[in-house]
Amino acid sequence: MRAINRAAVLNTIRRNGGISRTEVARSTGLSPATVTAITAELIKDGLIFEKASGNSRGGRRPILLALNPHGGYVVGIKLTEEHVFGALTDLEATVLAKKTGRLDNQRLDTAIDAIVAVVSSLVAKTGIARGQLLGVGVGLAGIVDAREGTLRHSPIFGWRDVPLVGLLLSHLHVPVYIDNDVNTLTLTEQLFGVGRGIESFLTLTIGRGVGMGIVVNGQLYPGRHGGAGEIGHMVIDPDGPLCECGHRGCLETYVSDPHLLRMAHEAFESGDLPADVTEVEQLLELAGAGNAVALAIYAQAGETLGRTIANLINTLNPMEIIISGEGMRAADFLVEPLRATVDRHVMAGLSGDTEIRIDIMSDDAWARGAASLVLQELFKTPLYRSELVPTLSTLD
Repeated sequence: MRAINRAAVLNTIRRNGGISRTEVARSTGLSPATVTAITAELIKDGLIFEKASGNSRGGRRPILLALNPHGGYVVGIKLTEEHVFGALTDLEATVLAKKTGRLDNQRLDTAIDAIVAVVSSLVAKTGIARGQLLGVGVGLAGIVDAREGTLRHSPIFGWRDVPLVGLLLSHLHVPVYIDNDVNTLTLTEQLFGVGRGIESFLTLTIGRGVGMGIVVNGQLYPGRHGGAGEIGHMVIDPDGPLCECGHRGCLETYVSDPHLLRMAHEAFESGDLPADVTEVEQLLELAGAGNAVALAIYAQAGETLGRTIANLINTLNPMEIIISGEGMRAADFLVEPLRATVDRHVMAGLSGDTEIRIDIMSDDAWARGAASLVLQELFKTPLYRSELVPTLSTLD
């Protein structure tokens, strides 16, 4: 109960920015004495601080409390098939330092060593004490059982049933959390981005693949063992192109960057494009120059995405859908056919319920999202915390 009360007080202060102890007590339903004791503990731990006095209605001006962004630091890691992207952030997910490591091969021990090296480099670069590092979050593509700390399947690496948290804990000696990379990005949107304060929303990412994060009633929905949101493998046509997952006609084979390049290559071989296209930038350049074939490739992808999003709205009726990922560099060519298709296929009674937002993310957004895995645990009510590793409030 003490830990639950502590989490309630900390979250109230985090959400409100500057708030008095009296207002915290009123908001949480806790007694003034309990709030005073908990806030004294949080100040001692460096997680909150007293800022400027608030307005007075007569009598003594109240002291306002706020989250101390420098009360601790976390590292977020985005693991791809060729690189390890790392970012060290404060408690408000502000990136203070970045580091990129290269993977020479796709062996598990190589990836572990690279992650540890990036974390160590970031700590050394910023000069923070090891005791100030509250944890490390790792995001990667695939089916991740975050509760068990296990990577169940990575099509990119070919890994199965890897106890990734345990392996990293033995090297890093701080709490470690892992999740699907789209879920980590969704957490960032929920804690600090356009999903803040939205009870039910979806984050859809387009790029090398297609993924989805699901927030229902304020909680990230992982599915039974972390498999929720693998929308890229929704079958569009069972006789369609072969997907990396081994099946045919998955959504990814119609809208992801590698498959858009495949369609461009086929257009070149048929004589419809003047030059072979091997990089996404080339396809974007052709579309920007008004090439009809390149524009048609993006329009077809936009329509396919639009039908998918309409199905999501008809099924889940979310308040908001956020579309992000490196594939949204082509937003100028995708969004118009996407929105038009959504309008055609959403049920009349649901039309207008869901706001579709385009969020062109920065290069460090994925690592910042992974850092949010740790921040989520810091702010989470203990009833919902992971039991895998020590909670952040017990690290003293």
